[in-house]
Amino acid sequence: MTIKPLLDRVVVKMEEAEETTKGGIILTNSAKEKPQIADVVEVGPGGVVDGVEVDMYIEVGDRVLLNKYAGTEVKVDDTDYIIVRQSDILAIVE
Repeated sequence: MTIKPLLDRVVVKMEEAEETTKGGIILTNSAKEKPQIADVVEVGPGGVVDGVEVDMYIEVGDRVLLNKYAGTEVKVDDTDYIIVRQSDILAIVE
């Protein structure tokens, strides 16, 4: 099954949280900070959203920085994705 986002939505897959600190300390699941960097998997076509024309400038394959609690989590074929609005994306990571 595939996910095809509508309008200004973007489907992303979050990067894994760091397992260890820079000093070599292994973190437990409760101590790991929620990652904010994700890989773009699918991008909607844009269009008119709330009466405003939205152009999509995010592309499939971009690494992006998200708002910490943005989007809706979905699971497809045992893979976790998050669907966010383009406006919830803070920056492209290069």
